[in-house]
Amino acid sequence: MPAGLVALALGSFGIGLSEFVIAGLLPQVGRSLAVSEAAAGRLISGYALTVAAGAILVTAATARLPRKAVLVGLVALFVAGNLLSAVAPNYPVMLLGRVVAALCHGSFFGLGSLVARRMVAPERASRAVAVMFGGLTLANVLGVPFGALIGERWGWRATFWAITGIGVLAGVAIAVLVPGWAGDANRARPPGSSGTSGDRADGLRAQLRAFRSRQVWLTLVATALGYGGMFGAFTYLAYTFTRVSGFSSTDVAWLLVVYGSGLVIGNLVGGRGADRDRELTLIVSLAGLAVTLTLFGLLAAGQVASVVLVFLTGLFGFAGVPGFITRVTDHAHGVPLAASANVSASNVGNAVGAWLGGLAIGSGLGYTAPLYVGAGIVLCGLAVMVAAARDSARTEAARTEGPGLVHDPASAHREH
Repeated sequence: MPAGLVALALGSFGIGLSEFVIAGLLPQVGRSLAVSEAAAGRLISGYALTVAAGAILVTAATARLPRKAVLVGLVALFVAGNLLSAVAPNYPVMLLGRVVAALCHGSFFGLGSLVARRMVAPERASRAVAVMFGGLTLANVLGVPFGALIGERWGWRATFWAITGIGVLAGVAIAVLVPGWAGDANRARPPGSSGTSGDRADGLRAQLRAFRSRQVWLTLVATALGYGGMFGAFTYLAYTFTRVSGFSSTDVAWLLVVYGSGLVIGNLVGGRGADRDRELTLIVSLAGLAVTLTLFGLLAAGQVASVVLVFLTGLFGFAGVPGFITRVTDHAHGVPLAASANVSASNVGNAVGAWLGGLAIGSGLGYTAPLYVGAGIVLCGLAVMVAAARDSARTEAARTEGPGLVHDPASAHREH
């Protein structure tokens, strides 16, 4: 495994911690800064909204800069944001720190996925992306207990100091271990490394042209729906566990660790599967998630079934992540804006899914309703993915029969 991939994974781990750790610290932060629960909650929602917008804006603003330099700069922004949170004397400064830290999130994962796949042979591209995202999945498992442990022992500010330290280590590791040719789209790749045919098209106008491809849009829609279904259900799992399955509130923490363990395994398995047959892996992951959420809704009253199904929710839910990233960047010819748009799409899906799940509960449909709503959203994503795969196969067949039949060059990009 290239050392540069480990450095990127460390960066994604730190960013993931910053995103997830706050959930376990909200009561402490709210009391310390003398704000209401609703205001404290905006430290989470504000972060998510900034990720969705920042992924596009920051990537567009840095389009012509070397990717390695941008990644180091993004980690520096992450460090600055968490440092602000650690020393925040009041709520506005704390919220500002969260927004600053969130600005790096989407662009880091978008650009990082492109740099990661350039460091390996083409047939290992999705696995390289999975390694980088492995830091994020580990953060999901460890984030809440990590924050709670440090916060209870030394206070919530110590947690943000620790994350700041991780950010500094990640920035140094990326600067030292990521090779220059992997981080600069205008430098040649060594033989056997990955990349896409559009690696040099980093200008904003060239990046925007990539969005003329219907395959790019189909992939983004499928991504949003897949994430939306999973997180629409995940948002209300604590209620499902305590009000339907009969678990105590103290059980929720380890149940979420079970879910996070599914994310870790699903990410790695999905990366390997996508390198073998990306379209099939994406279709199976979405179909598996839809079935799992439906069964979860039916069997949520059983504690054993709930444990198994929450693990499978994480597994199928993240198995498609590496494939979606490589698919959208392949059809966009490697432009960073498409990779960052994929992160934005997932965050938009998260927000919409959570909103629809909340509407279902508010309508009196019960605490299993978000599971069924999530399954329905994922089924829509599955339909989009099947249509995208069929369209891609038809275009590929036309390309092999004769170049005059191909109407969408981006869609004709060869699948790995």
